[in-house]
Amino acid sequence: MATETAASSDTAMMSDENFVAMLEETFGEGNLSEGSVVKGTVIAIEGDSVLIDVGLKSEGRIGVREFTNPAGQIEIARGDIIDVYLERMEDRNGEAVLSREKARREEAWTMLEQAFNNAERVTGSIFGRVKGGFTVDLSGAVAFLPGSQVDVRPVRDIAPLMGTPQPFQILKMDRRRGNIVVSRRAVLEESRAEQRSELLAGLTEGQVIDGIVKNLTDYGAFVDLGGVDGLLHVTDIAWRRINHPSEVLSVGQPLKVQIIRFNSETQRISLGMKQLEVDPWDGVEAKYPVGSRFTGRVSNITDYGAFVELEPGVEGLVHVSEMSWTKKNVHPGKIISTSQEVDVMVLDVDQQKRRISLGIKQTAENPWTDFAANTPIGMELEGEVKNITEFGLFVGLAGDIDGMVHLSDLSWQEPGEEAIKAYNKGDIVKAKVMDIDIEKERISLGIKQLTDDPFESAADGLKKGDAVTCTVSKVLETGIEVTVSGSVSGFIRRNDLSRERSEQRPDRFAEGDRLDAVITNIDKRDRKLTLSVKAHEIKEEKVAMAEYGSSDSGASLGDILGAAMRKAEGQSATALDEEPEAPEADAAEETVADDEAEDSDAKDSKDKE
Repeated sequence: MATETAASSDTAMMSDENFVAMLEETFGEGNLSEGSVVKGTVIAIEGDSVLIDVGLKSEGRIGVREFTNPAGQIEIARGDIIDVYLERMEDRNGEAVLSREKARREEAWTMLEQAFNNAERVTGSIFGRVKGGFTVDLSGAVAFLPGSQVDVRPVRDIAPLMGTPQPFQILKMDRRRGNIVVSRRAVLEESRAEQRSELLAGLTEGQVIDGIVKNLTDYGAFVDLGGVDGLLHVTDIAWRRINHPSEVLSVGQPLKVQIIRFNSETQRISLGMKQLEVDPWDGVEAKYPVGSRFTGRVSNITDYGAFVELEPGVEGLVHVSEMSWTKKNVHPGKIISTSQEVDVMVLDVDQQKRRISLGIKQTAENPWTDFAANTPIGMELEGEVKNITEFGLFVGLAGDIDGMVHLSDLSWQEPGEEAIKAYNKGDIVKAKVMDIDIEKERISLGIKQLTDDPFESAADGLKKGDAVTCTVSKVLETGIEVTVSGSVSGFIRRNDLSRERSEQRPDRFAEGDRLDAVITNIDKRDRKLTLSVKAHEIKEEKVAMAEYGSSDSGASLGDILGAAMRKAEGQSATALDEEPEAPEADAAEETVADDEAEDSDAKDSKDKE
């Protein structure tokens, strides 16, 4: 009995094991695992889902959209065997959870890893835009394409590249994080490197070639010649003045250029556009003869003048000195403005140096010539003080021109530095025309010349050798300044203050003191007298010696002078001034002669300077 029971138990156990084995064999659970790609058979297409058998106890469903192409057509049929991704064995409904997209993605990752390891290119399509770049479909795997890796040059419009299959290079990938970074630029640069070598081998100076503007700078434009870049300098874009390349060019613009210079060693290429056009400077001397007048447009203004465009590509310079007859030391921008139409006269043409000198003021009447024709020298005028400088006054005259009153022509009595303090800007003053220099555009005026020179009238009766009475006006270390006749200035040098050296001290005198001296020089240019007390003393001694005795008789000078003074009491003062005849040389005259010679030498030296 026990034996039969044991046998029956063993048979039951064997039956359970066989059943499990048969069940595993039937559903293939031994070969299936969640998170893997498995084979499945399409059983049916029901509405918006596809029923797929992957060998489990229940089928799974996948949305129809995962099996449609971009045109919306279903790409599978009943009975097709496809790869699907097994996410879970069964959900709460008892069905397997499957995904066709994830299966494709897993397949793509495997393929992409192999391509990345072998540094091979992959094909994909740009399908979306994200921050910093774009998304690319690589056979089901989504990759990131940075904006800087789209092309070798900035791309403004990405639309033509969207949805178009094209090659990419995988820069890096991380399957665990699901990150892939690709580059289209790397593929293009590799292709361009081959084209660059072929292009450089065939380049020659003077060759005309097509290009595309790649980048713009302040000094020119970089042009893509198909694998190699060349520089189109701003001065070689057009014959006319161009301040910035953006005025005529834009990024991505196709254009024809000529190779001006090509250095095969440095691979630097200089390009030109204007060389493809006729040079407007050819025959410019015949088109713009000297003295002819034209109308041009101000193209540029600088500190030293303005450039005027006579025709596209031909400009002339109007120097600041040739802009106005009357406006001097004024910035050109305050006389004319950019784009202004102006009349100009051709002053000089140098075709070889491509320079034309123009003048604006020459197209108008010269006010300096008109002033000289209508204003004689010596004519008295009236005008407004326009400016006060350290060397004189500028007075406004007819024709919007100015005349200058030099410091030395302000006053007869006062120094110019003192006299100018009496004038203010805007004052109306009278002046006399002293000189007109049309070539230098200068008019010299004088204010003091409106009255007679008091020196001339006061010094009219004075001559060298005259004895005069002076009044001390100023005491200096080198001598004393005096006035004669109340208005004529004079100077007595230190060594002329006395015959006695001990008395040759200016501090012996004070302002207002009166003394007698002899005129030794009359300087009409500086309007001053030079006098000498010493010469006056010598002259008096000579008169006394001639009248009362000589030094040879043994009489002293005191005796002689005492006798002369006693005799003078009974004689008139006029008799004392009469000069007696003397056979000997006059000591006073010798002093005057010496002073004249000394002053003449000093004057000659000053004139030479």
